[in-house]
Amino acid sequence: MDTISTPQPIRGDKGATDPGPRNVELDLQNPDIFTPPETDHGSLPNLKFSFSLAHNRLEDGGWAREITVRELPVAKSMAGVNMRLGPGVVRELHWHKEAEWSYITEGKARLTVVDAQNSVFIDDLSPGDMWLVPAGIPHSIQGLGEGTEFLLVFDDGAFSENETLLVTELFAHTPRSVIAKNFGVGEEHFANIPKSEKYIFRLPVPAPLDVVRAQLPDRPPKRPYTYHASNLKPDRFPGGTIKTIDASIFPETTLSAHVIELEPGGLREIHWHTDADEWTYYLSGLARVTVFDATDKARTFNYGAGDVGFVPRTMAHYVENIGNTPVRFVNVFNSPHDSDISLNQWLALTPPDLVRGHLNVDDTFIEALRREPSPITR
Repeated sequence: MDTISTPQPIRGDKGATDPGPRNVELDLQNPDIFTPPETDHGSLPNLKFSFSLAHNRLEDGGWAREITVRELPVAKSMAGVNMRLGPGVVRELHWHKEAEWSYITEGKARLTVVDAQNSVFIDDLSPGDMWLVPAGIPHSIQGLGEGTEFLLVFDDGAFSENETLLVTELFAHTPRSVIAKNFGVGEEHFANIPKSEKYIFRLPVPAPLDVVRAQLPDRPPKRPYTYHASNLKPDRFPGGTIKTIDASIFPETTLSAHVIELEPGGLREIHWHTDADEWTYYLSGLARVTVFDATDKARTFNYGAGDVGFVPRTMAHYVENIGNTPVRFVNVFNSPHDSDISLNQWLALTPPDLVRGHLNVDDTFIEALRREPSPITR
């Protein structure tokens, strides 16, 4: 083994070479797990899983893979799905026992919703746009001209995309006589209904949005189920940008989100969330995250494109860009409004003598503390 080009678990005078067998590619992707910083201490649960390691369900024109408590046991409050639909391909009419939040990563999708008030909602979404469909509300998703890829997050870690309630299965498992009576037509009209789920299947690319809307009653819901966050101007800070999407601007949502971009060297400052867990999907770049918990526990993880991270409520953490390209990621919180505590502001708003007494710091540190919010720095 070439010990010069191959990483070794050595830090100063601690550790020793690893002659193998080993997976060098994984070691290179996880340098702060393979050779942890000396500040790591104690044991924390695993807070990382990659969609690349998730089983992929291949269907007629698309695919879906999920990360649930089966893959990431610590994430009891939220589960995620990564789905791809080709042009015209449909995620069939269905509903969930959980709320469904989504973020479009590629292409364009059409969302169709009919709610308990018989409101009709149809909208087209582009990369960066979001939707929230509450539990029990039937809906479908269809890829448009170039197809689409998107992230789905559900407010229960035990959720599985393979256990949704599907219109095809509802028909297949209801007596034919009951279906005929329900719709007021003869049983012969249901001779060709599917005997099992379609789940993901091909259809032609749908007509333009205004044409399809004109075919149905003009009865929109009081609050839209989508938010075009692609049009939202981000807040800019030294080191990067943040978009915050919560119930204050997207009233229908029960999950809030940050869409964050860190420039090389940028740092999402040390903070923790008071009332929500954080489920994170990394879109690009290389990031380092240390998570701190009570009783002197800390562990550092590395994340890249396609990885999912999880930080339980009240655990302190940061996100640092350790690469040469921007780090882009989406934080999702199981609360309609995210609330976080900044370590910098907490100390800045504490009497200086108390801070000095706790940390043995000098005046330069005290004067550098920021009383105004700056969640990203460099």
